[in-house]
Amino acid sequence: MQTQVSTQSPIHRSIPQPSYVPVIEDLIACLKSGLKESLHSVYVYGSVANGTAIPNVSNLDVVLVTHAPFSASQKSLFNSINWRFQKDFPFVKGLAIRTALVSEVASLSALFTWGFLLKQCCTNVYGEDLSECFGDYVPSWEIAKQWNMDIEQSAAMLRKEVALAEDAPSQVDAQRRLAKKLLRAAYGLVLHKTKRWLDDPLESGQVFLEYYPQREQTVERLGILLGRRVIPKRSVVGLVDDFAPWLVKEYQKTEFKIG
Repeated sequence: MQTQVSTQSPIHRSIPQPSYVPVIEDLIACLKSGLKESLHSVYVYGSVANGTAIPNVSNLDVVLVTHAPFSASQKSLFNSINWRFQKDFPFVKGLAIRTALVSEVASLSALFTWGFLLKQCCTNVYGEDLSECFGDYVPSWEIAKQWNMDIEQSAAMLRKEVALAEDAPSQVDAQRRLAKKLLRAAYGLVLHKTKRWLDDPLESGQVFLEYYPQREQTVERLGILLGRRVIPKRSVVGLVDDFAPWLVKEYQKTEFKIG
């Protein structure tokens, strides 16, 4: 069964901001035209799905599932869509598309990766909803580590983006991505204790502090990075160099305890 975005559709319960409805409808039309029968389903996650998107600040985050790998011509489709969005929907900061094959998503090995993302974080806006392949999730250490055990590599990559940013907008965007990643990774350390799903990075940081109050200053500084103000690069780098290795060790310690 294929479901189109509609203001009357029950799917729309998680996308309450009317200004983003035409954006999603246009995206689906472009994907249908470019991918044809290979298109399986489309999902939206992040601030747009949660109804907290801020015009000119928030990205549109999308998961695109196809039957077959992308051909060379189909890969250029994303460039065309990005150009179209810049022209027709300038209030959308950017378009971030994660791709997967149906065979990758609907598999037992994807239970704690794609399964979790689609079931807990995404809203299906077109096509068969693959989240229905998965049962209800209990917040667990297994899920937390699947999404955060790469914190050493991802923090290093985001640190580099901040250090190499050539203008204020680029640096602010990198700062925000870095802060979100570190705060959510911090919350992952206590997910198996709280047994609650949290998407808001600030809320994640506050709950993390209930178990690690000694990190209050770090969480406060990460909250500042979530703002729209350029922070001196040396301060951002110093924060990452302090907190990321600590997170890595805590994940290793917790993995040793829980397994």
